[in-house]
Amino acid sequence: MLIAVASQDGREINQHFGHAERFLIFEVDAGEVKLVDEKKVERYCTYDASHPERAHVLQAIADALCGCRAVVCAQIGQGPQLEMERQGVESFVADGPIKPTLVELAKIL
Repeated sequence: MLIAVASQDGREINQHFGHAERFLIFEVDAGEVKLVDEKKVERYCTYDASHPERAHVLQAIADALCGCRAVVCAQIGQGPQLEMERQGVESFVADGPIKPTLVELAKIL
């Protein structure tokens, strides 16, 4: 299964969904975790009071993560979480090393 991860360094789950400018896509199979892709996206959170609606950016992120079973990040707001669920991608909040976390997560998916 494919799982997207928001990570600043590629080793730890340590980035907020809305701050990510890329998502690392890992394939998890039988306890093995392998990086298979990187999806560059526009940052969802911009703190621009004149442009509070960013639905088009959220849709583009959802499209980029199409095919993933889940997305894992350090934090995720309610709007992005609902959009991911609508697209069939489960959202999980976690921190720590990517590979062991994904192995454990795969056990419940």
